[in-house]
Order: sequence, then structure tokens, then C-alpha cells
Amino acid sequence: MAMTAVGQAGLACVGMACAAGAGFSLWSAYAEERRRRRHVRAMRAGGAPAGASRRGADARGDAGLLDGAALSLAVDLGRRIALGHGRRLLPARWTRAPRALGQARAAGLDGQLTPEGFGEARVRLALAGAGAGLAVGLVFSGELAALLLVAGGMAGWCLLPAAVGRRVRRRAQEMERHLPEMLDVVALGMRSGLSFDRSVELYVEHFDTLLAEAFGLAQRQWSCGLARRDDALRSVASSYDSPLLRRVVEGMVRSLRFGSSMAESLEAAAHEARVSYRARRQEQVAKAPVKMMVPTGVLILPAMLIMVLGPVLLELIEGF
Repeated sequence: MAMTAVGQAGLACVGMACAAGAGFSLWSAYAEERRRRRHVRAMRAGGAPAGASRRGADARGDAGLLDGAALSLAVDLGRRIALGHGRRLLPARWTRAPRALGQARAAGLDGQLTPEGFGEARVRLALAGAGAGLAVGLVFSGELAALLLVAGGMAGWCLLPAAVGRRVRRRAQEMERHLPEMLDVVALGMRSGLSFDRSVELYVEHFDTLLAEAFGLAQRQWSCGLARRDDALRSVASSYDSPLLRRVVEGMVRSLRFGSSMAESLEAAAHEARVSYRARRQEQVAKAPVKMMVPTGVLILPAMLIMVLGPVLLELIEGF
């Protein structure tokens, strides 16, 4: 019994050490994410110019705090590995590009998220989750410790790809929310006699969104001759996981190439984007009652059964 207690205590110490060592990097990234968000709020409160708060924040600022910390950890580790700083837990020959890295551009992390940083962050998150699960499970029993060890390791291993996927969906939803107003502004400018370039510049100057930032960057690229206008517009479409934006951009490219009227097509695309966004929101509202059945059945229903049937069962037990 004494050896068993000593062994459990030793495993608990090892688990806590692994969780503390691997979780330190995540906590540093978490603190950095909080400082970044406080800086953004201070810029907004201080009357920064339009677009400065959004453009001053990097692409990780729109994610949830935990997701933002995980993405910050992966980006920072990739930067340190590229500079030759820090220790690596994952050998270089084991590094490979997972499928989640294919979504880096749609997540706004193109050029920031590297295979080395992604793999190293996954290993550290898995160690942190496994160590925390082991330390908590050993407080109760060895079987629970083994179960939580596996569950914590899997949760840490899957956290980063899930964060990238959620980041992609969140950016696409935000873009589709602002797409109708962008198309309306550009169409209104062209109906007023402005050119397409001036209409896009007008939208970029007066709106502070990620979509305005993307179109502003594209507009500066083709104005300076760094890229063709068609390629710059298609680059904006490829930076979001949205078939609707790709169709809109292809319509813009065809209209600019053949000289056809663009205002009517932009207004029709704005109406389509608005209807699509409203339908998606209505679908999410319709799914809410179904999702509420899970916490209702797991948490509320057992408590109600205990309250209703508890006295009856106590009377039956006393009768026997």
C-alpha cells in the first residue's frame, strides 16, 4: 500500500511537472493575447483613426481567447524555430504539414503559421493536457488517472486544428455579414459616376472591418503595380472560405474585363448575400432548441427525477 501511494504520488508529481512545463508556453501566449486585446481597446477608446484598431491587431485577434492563445503559441514557436531560438520537443524529421495548415490562408494566418510551429505547439498542448489529466485523476484513482491522461492528451492534440477551423468559420461569417454593405457602397459609388477603384477606396476609408482591410490591401497592390487587379481581387476571395465571395469577385473580374455594367450585378449580389446571411441565421436559430435538449436531458431532467421520485423511493426503502 505504501509503495502504491508513493508511486501514485510520484506519477502525480510527474504529471504536474509536465502540465506546468508545457502549459507555461500556453499561459504566456494567453497573457500576450490579453495584452494585445487591451491595447486594441485602448486604441479604440483613445480615438484612433478609422481602421487603426483593426489593422493594428493581427489576424488572431478575432478568435476566442483560448483559441487565440493556441494560435499565438503556434505562430510564436514557428518564429522562434525559424530564428534558431528555444528548445524543440519534436524532431525536425517528424515535422509534416497537416491538413489544418491548408486552411491557414482562410484563417488569416498565411505566412505566419508554419509546419514546425504547428507541430511543436500540438506536442506541447498534448503534454499539457495529458499532465493535467494525470494529476487530477490520481487524486481519485489510478483508473481515472489513466482515462484522464488519454482524454487530456487527445484534447490538447486536437485543440490547435479545432482553433484553426473555428477561426476560418468565424472570419467567413464576419465577412458575409459585411459583404452586402460593401457591395451597396461600391454600387452606389459607381452609380454616382465614380470609377470602380475610387468606389472601393471610398468603402475602405469609411469602414473598419476585416473585409475593408482586405480590399484596401488589394487596392493598394494594383494601384502601385505590385499585382494585377484581377489577381488582387482573387487573392481577397481566396483569403476567405466563402463560395459567395468567390462568385462575387469573379463577377467583378468579368465586368471589369469586358466593360459591362457592374452596378446592377453588384446590387443583385448584395441582395443575394443579404438573403443568404439571413437564411443562415434563421437556420442557427432553428437548431437552438435541438441543441438545448442535451443540457436539459443531462443536467435538468435527472435533478427533476430525483426531486420527484426521491421521497417515494425513501418511503419504499423504509417500508422494507
